[in-house]
Amino acid sequence: MVVKVTYRAPDAKEFSVVSQSGSKFVVDHVFKKLLEGEQEAANEENRRNSALTTENYEFTSAGYENTAEGAEYVLNLLPKTKNKFLYRGKIWVDAKDFAVVRIEGEPAKNPSWWIKKTEVKHRYVKVNDFWLPAENHTESLIRLGGRAILSIEYKDYKIMKASPLRGSETARQESK
Repeated sequence: MVVKVTYRAPDAKEFSVVSQSGSKFVVDHVFKKLLEGEQEAANEENRRNSALTTENYEFTSAGYENTAEGAEYVLNLLPKTKNKFLYRGKIWVDAKDFAVVRIEGEPAKNPSWWIKKTEVKHRYVKVNDFWLPAENHTESLIRLGGRAILSIEYKDYKIMKASPLRGSETARQESK
C-alpha cells in the first residue's frame, strides 16, 4: 500500500491511498485499520495519553550506545496502562538533542482480534531542526491469514511553517 500523508500540526492527518496490492482481506482488516488508528492517535486526548512521559510509561536504563550517527541512550519502555497506542519495548534517545531516534517493541494492547502478535520498529531522522519519522515497520501474525508486513517510509518532507508549541516559549524563558 502506498499512501500519501498530509500532516497539519497539531492534530490533523489526511491519508490518500496511492496504490495497494496483495490480499484484500489483509488490506481491509489490517492495513486500513492501521490507517484508521493513525488518524485516531492524532487527536489531542490520544496524543496526551500516548506521549513518552512518566504519566504513561515507566522508564529504566538499558544502556548507552555509540553509533555512526552519534551517542544514544537506550531505555526500557514499560507502559502503565493497556492502551493500544502505547508500546512495551525499548527506545533509543539521541544523547545530544534528547530526541527519540528509534522505538522497538509491541503494542501494550492488541489492536484487533484478527492480530495474534505485532512487532513494531520506528526510526526517526533529523530534518533541519526537527526530529521526524523516517520509517515504521510493523510485522503482525494474523489469525487465519499468516504474516502481514507494513512498512511505511516517510520522505519528501516539506516544512511549510514552524512555530513553537503553546507553552514551550514560556518554559524556555522561565528556565533562563
